[in-house]
Amino acid sequence: MAGDSHIGSESYRIVFDGGSLGNPGRGYGSFDIRGPNNYTAAEKLNYDSRGNRVTNNEAEYLTLIAALERLDRDLGTNAKTSKVSVFGDSQLVISQLNGRWKVRKEELKPMHYQASVLLGRFDRFELTWHPRKESVKLLGH
Repeated sequence: MAGDSHIGSESYRIVFDGGSLGNPGRGYGSFDIRGPNNYTAAEKLNYDSRGNRVTNNEAEYLTLIAALERLDRDLGTNAKTSKVSVFGDSQLVISQLNGRWKVRKEELKPMHYQASVLLGRFDRFELTWHPRKESVKLLGH
């Protein structure tokens, strides 16, 4: 995580959740982004193009990546002066991106790398695990 406090930087909040029907199975996910000036973005995603082999952890990473890509695209050059606070119920994704857990599964390594690069496009970021009920309350699954 970069520095502590910057005056004038905007702050955005991402809540994400992904899963699979079967593990592996059909992957899905959704995210909700909120920010200043009534900024909101939300999407429900499916990973049908990947077939019935998506694991829960892959769906979690893919959904976070989609959320970060959306926010980065929407903010453009303002991303580099903005803070993003990410909340999710995947201990694996949050702990790996925070550097507390190693990425052991080969199929997750490129997703971890992509999410890390996207997080680096923002001035500051924090990743926080929250209980599943918090994701369900906002995202409905």
